Formats: sequence, C-alpha cells, structure tokens
Amino acid sequence: MLQPTPSDPDLRARFLGGMAAAACTVNVVTTDGAAGRFGVTVSAMASVSADTERPTLLVCVHRQSRAAEAIRENGVFCVNVLRDDQSYISDCFAGRYRTPDGDKFSCARWTTQVTGAPRVVDPLVAFDCRLVSQVEVGTHYVFFGAVADLYRAEPGSPLIYANRAYGTPTRHADRAAEAPPATEALRVGAFHTFGPHLLPGLLGRLSEAGHAIDLKLLEGDQRRVVEGLKAGEVDLALVYDLDLGEGLATDPLDALQPYVLLAEGHPLAARAALALEDLASEPMILLDAPPSGRYFLSLFEAAGLAPTVRVRTLSFEMARGLVAHGFGYALLATRPASGLSYDGRPLVSRPLDRAVAPSRLVLARRAEGRLGPAAEAFRRACAARFADAPAEMPALEPTP
Repeated sequence: MLQPTPSDPDLRARFLGGMAAAACTVNVVTTDGAAGRFGVTVSAMASVSADTERPTLLVCVHRQSRAAEAIRENGVFCVNVLRDDQSYISDCFAGRYRTPDGDKFSCARWTTQVTGAPRVVDPLVAFDCRLVSQVEVGTHYVFFGAVADLYRAEPGSPLIYANRAYGTPTRHADRAAEAPPATEALRVGAFHTFGPHLLPGLLGRLSEAGHAIDLKLLEGDQRRVVEGLKAGEVDLALVYDLDLGEGLATDPLDALQPYVLLAEGHPLAARAALALEDLASEPMILLDAPPSGRYFLSLFEAAGLAPTVRVRTLSFEMARGLVAHGFGYALLATRPASGLSYDGRPLVSRPLDRAVAPSRLVLARRAEGRLGPAAEAFRRACAARFADAPAEMPALEPTP
C-alpha cells in the first residue's frame, strides 16, 4: 500500500493542474449487494486489457467514499459512461446537486445486467464488472474489474471533463464543415416557454447591428438547457435563476411577476386583480415544466394555501388552450403579444393583488472560459433589450 507522502508540494500542485487539463470521460460507478446500493462520479477510468480471460478495466475511487467500501464488499460494480446531456446525473453523484428526496439514484432511471450493479437506462456505454483485484494507492482504491456484460448506445457523444468544466467533443470533420469566416458562431440555449418570446427579437438586434450569425439553438426545460450549457453544447442560456448548481455565472435580466390567465367569460375575469385565496378552490391548469410548476405551487404554499390542480401540462400553449376552453385558470409569467389561444379563443389576464416572489430571468454562461465575439454581442443585446423595458412585455419588472 502506497501512503500519501508528498515530498514536493509544488510538484503535487503542478501535477493536479496538469491532470485538470487532461480531458477524460465522466463516469458514474455504481454497486449493489449485501453492503447496499451506492454510486459515485469518477473521471479516472481506463482499459487494462482486452486479452485477459475477460476484458478488464480499472477505476479509481477515493477511499473515503461510501461507494468504495461497498464495492469491496459487494464484489461488483458498473461503470456508466455518461452522454453529453447527462451532466445532471454526474452532479448528483458528485454531491453538487441534491435530489428532492435525498436519494442520488432518483436523478435517473435504472436497470441491471449480469452482476446486479445498477446501470443507467440510457448511458453512452456501461461496463458491468466483477471485482478481481484492488490496490490502495495514496487516497484512492484502484479497482480492477472483469467485464461480465456491456451496453452500448449508438449514436452518441460522451460527456467530457477538462479544465474543471464539462464539455463535449468536436470531430475534426465537423470543424472543417463549419460556417465560413464571414459568419459568427453563436450557440445559445433558451427555456422553452419564454425562449420563443425573447430570442427572435434578440437575434434581430444582432442582425440590425450587422452581425452575420451562424446559430446553434438548444431549447428545452431548465434541466436540459443547463445540462447543455455545462456540457459545452451552448455558450449562453436564457434560463431562470433556479437549480443552476456550480460552475455558472449569470447576468441578471429581469424579475417576472406572475399573472392569472382566464377564459374571456370566466366569472373571475370581472375583477381588476385576484388574490391567491380567490384561486385556491378554482380548478388550476398547472404549467409543470420544471422549474415552473414548483414555483407556481410555492406561491400558494407561502400563503398557507393548497391549489386545486386539475391538469398538469409541460406545454405553455397547451395550458393557454385548456384555459381558453374553460377547464380552469393558469398562473403564468411570460405574456405573449396575442390574447388568443392557438385555436383563436379569447383570453384575458389579471394581476395578482399583491407582489409575490418573482421568477428571475438570467443569461447564464460557464464561469470559466471566454466567450466569442458573437456571444459577447448577444450579452450586450440582452442588456440593451431589458434596459429598454419594451412595452410588448408588460409582465416584466426591473430586477432590484
């Protein structure tokens, strides 16, 4: 056993800095058995040999991790090599995020293969292993595993970790096919409810300023867009200032006060403003795209109330359509210019009778690293857009 005896602290620091620059895949190593079910995120994973009785690989796990002792006792482990859109799983097993129920395994769906060690349902690759030997080196156990089974998804791209940040690989052939130098590459993500309302106008500002943009757009719920930002799929993201985790910097843009959406003939539409107490017993159409649903429910919880949720939907326009057809009211933050649902039915909006905790809109970016010219121009366009406080977005209020 090699104990940690750093005789040269400067060399140790330079070694850690050098290893931080070495790109590697992000892996969640799991185990289950008599010692219990555990998992941990690791970057130190490598092939040993394909020519042993069974192919072998190694993983390095810190000896203070609860997963390390469980792997030793259970004698099995599964190496889940994560896809480039699975940084959330990595963050959960690294302890950066805490799931609502406190169980790391609730962040993904799981199955098993031969050994019974948990496997993410849809990783890029998974190696199901039996422990054949182990060595304790310094602060870590080096576990050698014989591969009992293997899962591989195609196509896919791995989640990469380098320079203390997530990334995604780019093929040289892809670089050769990039847009000509006359265009500026802009990679931006947007939360899918307010993205269509904001992003086209922001891009229009860039075009009017003379920027020829080669756009890559990522749309989705908060978790998907944040994962894409951390993984390097995009450089900037318009999101809520909720559940962002570590490694991101933000430019505050606005605070959105929610409003009540009603069908034109709804009895409550006759009032100038509505209290949460007025709404609690009414059927609610809950926009449940994370984190919106949790936010809207929290407003009632803070007032000591419980809403009557009739329908949950992930779609902004579905919520508006159900409201227009009389199925209930909705709380929303983004206010489209049109007062009609998709199928042409009239809608009305009413403010709440009191100020409540707003949902804060930010432009997020990775804390480490530099933005290109188009991304910096987009940041300036966002700052100008919200400084202008245009009339077409009356639901927005300046951030304190």
